[in-house]
Amino acid sequence: MMKKKSISASKASLVLFLCHMISALDVPLDSKLLEELSQPPTITQQSPKDYIVDPRENIVIQCEAKGKPPPSFSWTRNGTHFDIDKDPQVIMKPNSGTLVINIMNGGKAEAYEGVYQCTARNERGAAISNNIVIRPSRSPLWTKERLEPNQVREGDSLVLHCRPPVGLPPPIIFWMDNAFQKLPQNERVSQGLNGDLYFSNVQPEDTREDYICYARFNHTQTIQQKQPISVKVFSKKPVTERQPVLLTPTGSTSTKVELRGNVLLLECIAAGLPTPVIRWIKEGGELPANRTSFENFKKTLKIIDISEADSGNYKCIARNTLGSAHHVISVTVKAAPYWITAPRNLVLSPGEDGTLICRANGNPKPSISWLANGVPIAIAPEDPSRKVDGDTIIFSHVQERSSAVYQCNASNEYGYLLANAFINVLAEPPRILTPANKLYQVIADSPALLDCAYFGSPKPEIEWFKGVKGSILRGNEYVFHDNGTLEIPVAQKDSSGTYTCVARNELGKIQNEVQLEVKDPTMIIKQPEYKVIQRYGQVSFECIIKHDSTLLPVIIWLKDSDELPDDERFLVGKDNLIIMNVTDKDDGTYTCIVNTTLDSVSASAVLTVVAAPPTPAIIYARPNPPFDLELTGQLERSVELSWIPGDENNSPITNFVIEFEDGLHEPGVWHYQTEVPGTQTTVQLKLSPYVNYSFRVIAVNEIGRSQPSEPSEQYLTKSASPDENPANVQGIGSEPDNLVITWESLKGFQSNGPGLQYKVSWRQKDVDDEWTSVIVANVSKYIVSGTPTFVPYQIKVQALNDLGYAPEPSEVIGHSGEDLPMVAPGNVQVHVINSTLAKVHWDPVPLKTVRGHLQGYKVYYWKVQSLSRRSRRHVEKKILTFRGNKTFGMLPGLEPYSSYKLNVRVVNGKGEGPASPDKVFKTPEGVPSSPSFLKITNPTLDSLTLEWGSPTHPNGVLTSYILKFQPINNTHELGPLVEIRIPANESSLILKNLNYSTRYKFYFNAQTSVGSGNQITEEAVTIMDEAMASRQVDIATQGWFIGLMCAVALLILILLIVCFIRRNKGGKYPVKEKEDAHADPEIQPMKEDDGTFGEYSDAEDHKPLKKGSRTPSDRTVKKEDSDDSLVDYGEGVNGQFNEDGSFIGQYSGKKEKEPAEGNESSEAPSPVNAMNSFV
Repeated sequence: MMKKKSISASKASLVLFLCHMISALDVPLDSKLLEELSQPPTITQQSPKDYIVDPRENIVIQCEAKGKPPPSFSWTRNGTHFDIDKDPQVIMKPNSGTLVINIMNGGKAEAYEGVYQCTARNERGAAISNNIVIRPSRSPLWTKERLEPNQVREGDSLVLHCRPPVGLPPPIIFWMDNAFQKLPQNERVSQGLNGDLYFSNVQPEDTREDYICYARFNHTQTIQQKQPISVKVFSKKPVTERQPVLLTPTGSTSTKVELRGNVLLLECIAAGLPTPVIRWIKEGGELPANRTSFENFKKTLKIIDISEADSGNYKCIARNTLGSAHHVISVTVKAAPYWITAPRNLVLSPGEDGTLICRANGNPKPSISWLANGVPIAIAPEDPSRKVDGDTIIFSHVQERSSAVYQCNASNEYGYLLANAFINVLAEPPRILTPANKLYQVIADSPALLDCAYFGSPKPEIEWFKGVKGSILRGNEYVFHDNGTLEIPVAQKDSSGTYTCVARNELGKIQNEVQLEVKDPTMIIKQPEYKVIQRYGQVSFECIIKHDSTLLPVIIWLKDSDELPDDERFLVGKDNLIIMNVTDKDDGTYTCIVNTTLDSVSASAVLTVVAAPPTPAIIYARPNPPFDLELTGQLERSVELSWIPGDENNSPITNFVIEFEDGLHEPGVWHYQTEVPGTQTTVQLKLSPYVNYSFRVIAVNEIGRSQPSEPSEQYLTKSASPDENPANVQGIGSEPDNLVITWESLKGFQSNGPGLQYKVSWRQKDVDDEWTSVIVANVSKYIVSGTPTFVPYQIKVQALNDLGYAPEPSEVIGHSGEDLPMVAPGNVQVHVINSTLAKVHWDPVPLKTVRGHLQGYKVYYWKVQSLSRRSRRHVEKKILTFRGNKTFGMLPGLEPYSSYKLNVRVVNGKGEGPASPDKVFKTPEGVPSSPSFLKITNPTLDSLTLEWGSPTHPNGVLTSYILKFQPINNTHELGPLVEIRIPANESSLILKNLNYSTRYKFYFNAQTSVGSGNQITEEAVTIMDEAMASRQVDIATQGWFIGLMCAVALLILILLIVCFIRRNKGGKYPVKEKEDAHADPEIQPMKEDDGTFGEYSDAEDHKPLKKGSRTPSDRTVKKEDSDDSLVDYGEGVNGQFNEDGSFIGQYSGKKEKEPAEGNESSEAPSPVNAMNSFV
């Protein structure tokens, strides 16, 4: 087994080096050839340069290499040889250079700190790995300190220091309270890059005693906690507002050095009241659009994948309503070495020349050094064919002994690059890889390509001959390709024959023969022709061909470029297609295609179907039922049934359907037995034992089925042992410790006799156990208890009756019961694709931990909070299920600029396994929704006030609002469009310098850094000029107008007094007079027995109350009663009641509906209108 693995590895590594080869020498990817060629070692896998290990687990330092012959491995530690055999805690994997240091059985990880390097060596050279620095991770405890309570005035700034312990790697810092809930952060309160918690200004709600800083060390999966910090905020009114002051960084300037390719993080946190807003600019340039983002409420500028072009001065500006502060950070981008041209493997023949080039760049410029087989080239063995010229090694007239592995090291103060590249000098006699006597067949007048795949070192020369003793082929009628292929551009019949390929170099010569046969082309000598045919007629298309006698043609017919309909009316002959009883749907294009192994030809014709001449109407109907059924030739397992057909009713009988009844087991139930063509009136029927048969026949034509015939006489067959066993045998556990065996019971006529039972047998698969059997009654289930969880079982169920057993049943594989999966998927990763879509990956769980049939994986994900609002809400978890052993999936419908959590669970037939640790991911910003409202108030002659609400879904950090507006004239034409950009923190605006008495249309939307959201529109009108307004106001202030209003008011008051006096005196009023004249039997003025009074209304229409208007004794009012209430007779909903419940609204008709408030009307309010409405 190990030998096969080595051969496969050799093939793969050789393919790898061929991909990086710089030479005219080509090595074909022939498996046999690859196994024979030598190759220097190539490092294929190694541990990272900076390798931080878990001190509780074994240390695995990887080093894998390939070569021919297979390489041996050795290690150095801290620059000296590392003798693995002398350390019992260290082992090297077989056929590998990977070291395993046993820490879990007594070893100390600290004892194995150091710099390790692996060397892979064979007879052709030595390759070395990077310097691998091994360091165990550390998670030290917090140093004990006494923390004094922080007492601070409202509005002042505050910094809570975290100062976590120094770990390896550095810990992740976060702030929580005693209840392990994350402390809310916003533009005012946020965590800095150093882990400290900054308050731009404190508020009374910041008072608490459990500000706790946590440090999470991921390598060791531990969390350290700092002592709780107490903050008490004293309120002092009034609170003094302050202009911004930077809390970090301090001073006006600072510097930062970052490496090329890294992420640049710049931070500015400011104090001030109101809370300052941070803005970033790059002096003398623009921030890179596709690589820039803002974090921590714009307090952190993040630029990914930086380069030297990102060097420069970055200014942060903190601003509030009282002023601003700024800080300039001078960024210098340095660079660890990176490749311009990495050295590539070189394969040469003896005597050839070549070069290895190693070019790298960095800041500062890296130095280049060479090693040969892991040894500095200055002290390596001399090679007269080698010359070092800076970043280039020049090879001249190489020999086999020149084979070696060279290492290029490019280094500066920020790091190094190490690359292995070998020179492999091969001296090989020619080989021809094309099989001998290979046969090539082509069609005349087409190209012929004869292969001669070869290899040799030096590169062989190729010559072609025709015939065994023919002369060398030359001339324009042949093309000779570099890979040895001979091309005959236009092959003729006389081109057939034997061709010889000869390959030779200075180490030898070899030849190979191939055969060429040139065939006659296939032709259609009589093509199908255009046809017009009447409906229900017959048509024939011809397709007569001529072909090479040695080729076997295949003819295919198509209709409208698709297969022919599956219809017996289509008859395909040797050289024609016949369509019988043509219908309208047969109209179309018919194509004849002739295929051989070498060529293909085709021809087409169109069929047009036209209507047939009219014929007398014929009545078609279903056939009459067959009659006179007779049973003859009765045997134990068969009988012959015959019948006489009924009338066809002008539609030929296509077939007869035979059904049977089992009078013994299922009387009255008819089952399908068989069917025969319509020309047949007898049939031999197969029978089952122990069944009391009756038969009937049904005739079928194109119209439908006839009624069933009368039943035949009954025929009872003899009993026998069962012929078949139960179907659909399954073994599925319902509990982790059982196996439920089920099957489909045999039907009555399948039992073949009385006393039907089942023999159920089972045994565990792949375990040398005997069968366990039990005989059960005529049931369909048996439960085996006490089984191990989810193991395979061999199961069989055999039928038996009083006469014996059925044949030996076939075995099926079932499984005992499933249990919940044991482990959660690991390595859950989330890749955010855009603001609403993410892709999640996970590693599949080992199948043995599934403990059941793997059904798939479920991804639970939910929104934690919106990053723009920081407001928590009810968590609604969503679930996506991915079937099978899938290890990734898409999460659609995410909300932009939000924080999400997810976990993954494996699912089997029993249920879900444990959840993976929650994975947090964030979606980027999107465009916002439209503002929640836009109101236009306070119209004046030349101004309007606009008020708006922020978008319901900001989908990011709002950068500004865009207001566009334009006037509309009386013909609804639009004027010029004006655009205004408004800061995001504004919620109102006064537009001035507008035209008086003019309608304006407004378009309003919000923006984030991603773009603009949907807009809302509104219209409003400025008021008319002062002259017209004054004229209208003057009308309302005239003396005659005031006198008229007073007279009307006095008249109404007198009428009210008169009505009030008349009511108190009990005199008649219109309703009572009307009742006296037209007594209503439904209304009783007074009843002696219950003391109730009749009710009256003083409505102007003198309408009496309806029957249902009297209040019942239980003081309730029905719905239908309340529809005709006092509201209808008083002042609508404005009527009032006294404390005792009596109605005191004015007795008058309903008021007209009051005019709606608001600014729907485009006209200004007028006192004249008000007067008209009053009168």
